[in-house]
Amino acid sequence: MKRLGVLTGGGDCPGLNPVIRGVVRKAVLEGYEVLGIKNGWKGIIEADMAPLDLRSVSGILPKGGTILGTSRTNPYKKEGGVQKVKDNIKKFEIDALIAIGGEDTLGVANRLVKEGVKVVGVPKTIDNDLNETDYTFGFDTAVNIVTDCIDRLHTTAESHNRIMVVEVMGRHAGWIAVHGGIAGGADVILIPEIPIDIEEVCGIIKKRHAQGKNFSIVVVAEGAKFDEDDEVLQSEKLDEFGHVRLGGIGQTLGEMIEKKTGFETRVTVLGHIQRGGSPTAFDRVLGTRFGVKAVELVKQGKFGYMVSLKGNKIEAVSIEKAVGTLKTVDMDLYEIAKVFFS
Repeated sequence: MKRLGVLTGGGDCPGLNPVIRGVVRKAVLEGYEVLGIKNGWKGIIEADMAPLDLRSVSGILPKGGTILGTSRTNPYKKEGGVQKVKDNIKKFEIDALIAIGGEDTLGVANRLVKEGVKVVGVPKTIDNDLNETDYTFGFDTAVNIVTDCIDRLHTTAESHNRIMVVEVMGRHAGWIAVHGGIAGGADVILIPEIPIDIEEVCGIIKKRHAQGKNFSIVVVAEGAKFDEDDEVLQSEKLDEFGHVRLGGIGQTLGEMIEKKTGFETRVTVLGHIQRGGSPTAFDRVLGTRFGVKAVELVKQGKFGYMVSLKGNKIEAVSIEKAVGTLKTVDMDLYEIAKVFFS
């Protein structure tokens, strides 16, 4: 009997458990054993694994997060980490790995494939910024959460005649901000792809007030900046993939808006609320389809490939192409959003 290992790396998001469930149910049907690897790449370095069977995945479909745990561990940043990965794959007789994650987790997968490790990828990121797939699971849930929060902020903003600045996730791509902003009826949407023009933002808000609209909702992605080299950081400390911790653009923007317009401004940072809770129906279905297809790719020996949503079909694409460049916001979509900036 062949044995598969499955891991979830990077930030958690709703939809991970449906993928795990899809992998296990399809694998059992095909006659594979499955080992659940705890806490991403860290688990395979430390040999922290446990068998997964039908009982293990029973009831996990509606649960957020991941039953396997996750981390931002990079084997290439750990002394002897890559060799430990290879050694434990051999020790535990793992015939293939299914790595579920975003650009960092799959970036490691891509490097391991080039060193002879058999890996199939599953794309996961609420930012929806992974190339070669129309959507990643977790994104739809995050957008629904953002939309609900904006809806709630509308009522309090209108009651107090305030400007509400809503900071959402989006390190290098503003997909959540654009989709959530359009769906929630935001008056201004600011994304990492386009530098913030504070005079333009304040001009829109002043124009609304002149028209008798005494409140405004401004949605800003955490990675938005005033110029190309001006990220607002919580910390300059780098993680194992070289990322700083973003955050604070909402507060900076709110203070500038209040100073320049004279209108009372409040800031709400949604943060990890966007990652939590039960996945939407779309993410449950997409995650399930991804998990089943990943096992099919293993069976076909298509290592170095990632499952992908193209239109309404699940296809196989190169992991290397998927992690080569980030997928940034479609400017045609952003132009649609700008129609309502008034």
